[in-house]
Amino acid sequence: MPLPDVPEPPIGPRFRSDPVSFVRRSGRMTDGQERAWEELAPFYVIPVERDEAVTSIRPGTAISPEAVFGRPAPLIVEIGSGQGHAIVHAAGTHPDADFLAVEVFVAGLARTMRDADRADVRNLRLVEGNAPEVLQHLLPAESVDELWIFFPDPWHKSKHTKRRLIAPPFPSLAARVLRDGGLLRLATDWEDYALQMRQVLDAADDLVPVFGGEWAERFDGRTMTAFERKGLAQGRQIRDLTYRRSPRR
Repeated sequence: MPLPDVPEPPIGPRFRSDPVSFVRRSGRMTDGQERAWEELAPFYVIPVERDEAVTSIRPGTAISPEAVFGRPAPLIVEIGSGQGHAIVHAAGTHPDADFLAVEVFVAGLARTMRDADRADVRNLRLVEGNAPEVLQHLLPAESVDELWIFFPDPWHKSKHTKRRLIAPPFPSLAARVLRDGGLLRLATDWEDYALQMRQVLDAADDLVPVFGGEWAERFDGRTMTAFERKGLAQGRQIRDLTYRRSPRR
């Protein structure tokens, strides 16, 4: 089945002036992933209009979550969903909510669709896109009940830390899409990134920490993945953070 038609982006430069939190890899998908994309993308993948880069989102092209999912329901968004283990599990165990996976790596999205289809998960959709642009342009303001960011790329070399996702102006983008009282949940296995996350988010006007002490309790809605097990096996402590969107005035 062919993918839905998506308007071609305007002719022009296809690069960004600001650093992004990922490196676009050109690795080839496996035959199974290719088949999953061809067969399942028409249902699971939200077609988006592009701006200047292949993972960009054209301004003014916001979606309606109710129209996408065909119902009003709480919306949970995971940024950097990887191969989809966490979000497929969550969507399968919470059929009363809708889930949106945001990822830039096509192979990961194909794996997510394949696993979701095998588990008969239908309350999940996927977006191939740069997360800040998804938050700024694709999702309507006050449309998200929970925003999840689990184990984002730590860019642990000092010359690369400017690529980290959780840095200004990220808090304002997160606050824009969260409903009043909505939650931002984060986890990382890199201590210096956890400290940066806390510093950046504690300084935000519209996000309030909802944990006592240094760190939040582990979010029990986050299924244990091989990625998290690997961090623990290498002796790294997992640190969670949770913030609530303060009421708008």
